[in-house]
Amino acid sequence: MPVHKRIRMFNTKETYPEQKLDNDLCQVVVAKGTMVFVRGQIGQNLDTAENVGVDDVTEQTNQAMKNVAMLLDEAGSELSHICKIVIYIVDPKYREAVYREVGRHLKGVFPVSTGVVISALARPEWLVEVDVTAVIPDT
Repeated sequence: MPVHKRIRMFNTKETYPEQKLDNDLCQVVVAKGTMVFVRGQIGQNLDTAENVGVDDVTEQTNQAMKNVAMLLDEAGSELSHICKIVIYIVDPKYREAVYREVGRHLKGVFPVSTGVVISALARPEWLVEVDVTAVIPDT
């Protein structure tokens, strides 16, 4: 049994049927009741698995940030409680558009940030992935 609270658990057999994977994962882990670790989010609707903004890095980033906001809400947190964000892009030319869109969602938050250019994400149509760590504040 999982020790920490896990939100939106799934197995990769259903998510990536073409890849012969069998990993038990989740979208969010709430550890010790206050730390919130959100799985890297991409331009995909979490409820329908539909890819959003294929070939449009700004739309993919917007969807990823909407996913982050929704998952944080489900965990009892919100965008303003993000402490760290890691942004993965598949091409350095996307940096300005991605950071502008992330900045629109995180205006006034001031998280620590890391940006990484990588050769690819799990699917070729995905151009950006956003990974955050947040907290659930003391009330």
